[in-house]
Amino acid sequence: MSQAPQTTPAPNNDQASSASPAQNTSTISIPATAAVGGVTITQPPQTATSFFKVAQGQLITFGWNFTSLYITPTHLTVSAVCDNGNTYPVGPTDGVIDGTATQVVWDPWAWQQAGTNTPLAQASYTLHIWDDRGPNPPRIGGYMQPNTALKFALYTPQAYTPISSGWSCAACSGALSQYVAHPAFVGILTTFLVIFLSGFSLLRGTPRWR
Repeated sequence: MSQAPQTTPAPNNDQASSASPAQNTSTISIPATAAVGGVTITQPPQTATSFFKVAQGQLITFGWNFTSLYITPTHLTVSAVCDNGNTYPVGPTDGVIDGTATQVVWDPWAWQQAGTNTPLAQASYTLHIWDDRGPNPPRIGGYMQPNTALKFALYTPQAYTPISSGWSCAACSGALSQYVAHPAFVGILTTFLVIFLSGFSLLRGTPRWR
């Protein structure tokens, strides 16, 4: 006895359409010609080295734009590397921020007040930004390459000292002594004295008419 042929039911159109987007977003195709991704610093301007004061309320904002990215990082790590070799996390979350962030605000004064073993030095720094792959990943098209282009400097203002407390300008007194000891200064002073004395003698020798 022959069996009746079995038929496969047609797929539900609604189910098919709802599954497609998930399948499309699960894989990202990177062209073989894709350039290596990265970030371009937008703040502060890189036309000259920026000097930032380490003081209460003096926040520093670093900003950037992403370029040629096909793969968005999950997280970014931002740090300031001093010329003396010390590395400091930048930002309120120990230097690790969201991968889509385009800026970070840093409070170096708060770091100084925390009493860490490595206080910020008055020196030049380099800003480092890298993604989940670390500071030295291979160059792959579409992936973010670390950025170390921004140079900046930090300085600490000196506390105010009133003159009444005995403050003196060592540079000013030193400069004055240099002028006094200079041969040209001595020559000019002698010339003026000769002219003055000569004129005074002439005035005394002039007869007065009554």
